[in-house]
Amino acid sequence: MYHINLTEYFDDLVKRSPNRTAVIEGDSSITAAVLRQRCLAIGKTISDHLQGNIRQIIAVYLPKSIDSIAVDIAIIYSGNAYMNLDLKQPAQRTINIFALIQPALIITRRALAEQLEHLPGCPPLLLLEDMARHGSLTLEDEQALLTKRDRIIDTDPLCIINTSGSTGTPKGVVLNHKSFIDFTESATAAGLLREEEVAASLSPLIFDIYSFELCMLMAKGCTLLLLPETLAAFPARMLELMVTHRVSFIFWVPTIMVNIANLNLLDQIPLPDLQMIWFAGEVFPTAKCNYWRGKLPWATFVNLYGPIEITLDCLYHVLQRELADDDPIPIGKPFRNTDIIILNDEDESVRQGEEGELCIRGTSLALGYYNNPDKTALVFTQNPLNKAYPEYIYRTGDMVCANEYGELVFKGRKDTLIKHLGYRIELAEIEHVLVNKLKIVKNCCAVYNSEEKRIILFYESEMQLEIKRLRASIGGILPKYMIPAVYIWLSAMPLNANGKIDRLKLKGMLKD
Repeated sequence: MYHINLTEYFDDLVKRSPNRTAVIEGDSSITAAVLRQRCLAIGKTISDHLQGNIRQIIAVYLPKSIDSIAVDIAIIYSGNAYMNLDLKQPAQRTINIFALIQPALIITRRALAEQLEHLPGCPPLLLLEDMARHGSLTLEDEQALLTKRDRIIDTDPLCIINTSGSTGTPKGVVLNHKSFIDFTESATAAGLLREEEVAASLSPLIFDIYSFELCMLMAKGCTLLLLPETLAAFPARMLELMVTHRVSFIFWVPTIMVNIANLNLLDQIPLPDLQMIWFAGEVFPTAKCNYWRGKLPWATFVNLYGPIEITLDCLYHVLQRELADDDPIPIGKPFRNTDIIILNDEDESVRQGEEGELCIRGTSLALGYYNNPDKTALVFTQNPLNKAYPEYIYRTGDMVCANEYGELVFKGRKDTLIKHLGYRIELAEIEHVLVNKLKIVKNCCAVYNSEEKRIILFYESEMQLEIKRLRASIGGILPKYMIPAVYIWLSAMPLNANGKIDRLKLKGMLKD
């Protein structure tokens, strides 16, 4: 049966497997049936506070836990959309989000409430301790709640995910039920998602990967093993937990996988139950990916691609053939019900083998940016190849081209393409040479100072490298005009809220 709301899948799961473990958090766990009852009780409290109104945005200010998962699902049951907030972000960023999104409520714990109460624009607080958390509702109460839930249609918002904005105010990306359902079903049809996986959940609540993990739980009966963020600094302990709970699925940003490869931990802590490995969010250095493939030859490795404005990812590549350490990992082909358009600077389709900007059309597109029609109109635009009727595409700003196998390969950001000394240069190519070909730094980021006309390289390594030798090594592969003029050593690259290298922070360091 086709469902239009993700909680309908959860209802089916509970009927089918009520005692299936839904979430594991430390020494605690909860079954699907008990979790559903908790969600319904919280959902009724939310609905009562909103006097039955639906399609409202509810902010959640909680650490990742069984409770936060229950609250997010409860919000969906109440016919509303959740917006998880980052507990570590500066207060001003939270204030900016409140001003832009204007959520109807914020759900938090009493211990965290004092961090919010004094903030301008803070919505009414609903404390988790004051909400019904255990026991079951009467059948009448449950039916009343589900009746409100069933007024939601599949294009209504499921959640808002805040992404960075150039003005300092985050952009609230609005994602709907239909796009998450479509992605879940498309991944299943592609043979990449199975029933009742045990997934090691590492992504923060503010990531779209986490929202997809909720889909896995509700629609596929998957068990979520919550890995505390603090374990990212102790990857061996993290792997030991995965062994204990027989984790079969991960969907991670590559950074932690690179750390595990650098420490050669898969030799010390094998993962025999791990069958499906997804990664996305940034480029995975091929050499480090090859390490993982060598240690887990039975597993399926899938590179996924898709900015936050596309639910969840729109392209995928299953790694099958061998790749040299300096070969890029393709981003592959589109999922079912997604189409790609590659446009040149004149908004025309590129020829075979030419680079162009990747644009996406299909159900996967976000609804736009909440309360921000101007920014929405900049990137969600009419398809220039279609003059007959309205059809939105999303302009990713990413440059791609097809390789000799017909697979799409990421070439860099449109905004990292620079003109230097009359040459067109992709800064990502410099980074690729340092990390994948020369293999002399753990990570790096090239930025361009347009005023001084200089390429500046930030690099991460165990110790500071001799600049003369570094330049000579790069000069052995790249032309002179691509050799960075300035080299800045960092013990660790700064990362943004999405776990990617924070280019804006690096550029800001140049001004300090």
